Amino acid sequence: MKVVVLGAGIVGVTSAYQLAKAGHEVTVVDRQQGPALETSFANAGEVSFGYCSPWAAPGIPMKALKWLFMHHAPLILRPKVDAAMLSWLVKMLSNCTSERYAINKSRMLRLADYSRISLAAVREETGIAYDERMQGTLQLFRTQQQLDASAKDVKALAADGVPYEVLDRDGCIRVEPALRHVRDKLVGGLLTPKDETGDCFKFTNALAAKAVELGVRFQYGTTIKGLDIQGGQARGVVTEGGRLDADAVVVALGSYSPLLLKPLGIKLPVYPVKGYSLTIPITDASRAPESTVMDETYKIAITRLGDRIRVGGMAEISGYTNDLGLPRRRTLEHSVTDLFPGGDVAKASFWSGLRPMTPDGTPVIGPTNIKGLFLNTGHGTLGWTMSSGSARVISDLVSGRKPDIDATDLAISRYA
Repeated sequence: MKVVVLGAGIVGVTSAYQLAKAGHEVTVVDRQQGPALETSFANAGEVSFGYCSPWAAPGIPMKALKWLFMHHAPLILRPKVDAAMLSWLVKMLSNCTSERYAINKSRMLRLADYSRISLAAVREETGIAYDERMQGTLQLFRTQQQLDASAKDVKALAADGVPYEVLDRDGCIRVEPALRHVRDKLVGGLLTPKDETGDCFKFTNALAAKAVELGVRFQYGTTIKGLDIQGGQARGVVTEGGRLDADAVVVALGSYSPLLLKPLGIKLPVYPVKGYSLTIPITDASRAPESTVMDETYKIAITRLGDRIRVGGMAEISGYTNDLGLPRRRTLEHSVTDLFPGGDVAKASFWSGLRPMTPDGTPVIGPTNIKGLFLNTGHGTLGWTMSSGSARVISDLVSGRKPDIDATDLAISRYA
């Protein structure tokens, strides 16, 4: 079949690669001049198969109120007259129950574990390198209250058979030796040893090159104007450069997916939640993390990427804005220098990206009510983590095959 994939971020490129492997004629369209130049460009670097939880959780509404008044807040809300923002917030709050949290986390862990297997297969068959490490994620707790609250995550990990280890202060330092310099600031941690790290931008570009070898065509610098729907079926994509014929279309446009789908009457509850990152050169390896440390207090990930440290996090709900606020940079700098003092943050590059979030945390993967139109979007902070598994699922669905995992509750129909 002729398949057009819209979007050349990590989700779009992995989808194109798997579709080409399945024997389809694939074209990828993106407005940027190359792969992974938006949300996939400088994310936190985590591939978090175990540290994988929906933001909508019990207690979050009260925490959110507290965060709004913190100096280094993990959550920033800039209210505006925006029906989509209000609708998304209401839906997200409705998922902040113990029952919904358990359902949503189970879905996410199922897809994440499948993605772990799928990424390993891609790595083996392509041999691509991307500053990858396989040393796990350490969720770091500064207070006993944080450590006690992790019990619900431990319960979910155990129920889904995901390896984990609850650590005391000495255990955290054993996993991340550089933390010995700040041991008095630690209470304990939760280690998910199957987690990985890696540069998403490097991976996406390397995989795009492999996709080209399989016959995938990339049309960069191309604005998508709309979809050609005839008789209830997707027939093509209309771009500024003309029309592309298609037997199937996969929408992988991240936060911009709802804008493309709205004229078709498809209400996709995906909203941009902006995140920020710093990329800092390592000047003293003995004071740098070995893998990923998730600072639970500020919800910031500090990740080793080769000779660099990537510091990423925060959630700013402010619509489709991509400005770089100086207070956000100060929060990132505070977290990394507090746990790993000695780094030269003055030499850091500062970046922001729009994460496509669903109100329940689970991405939207699967068919729509329009024949031949498929979605692979809404991965939030876990696009890098879930991309390989999501790509396998969407390739199977487009090809008319049953995916290796249950994907029925990943489709947009779950919101009906």
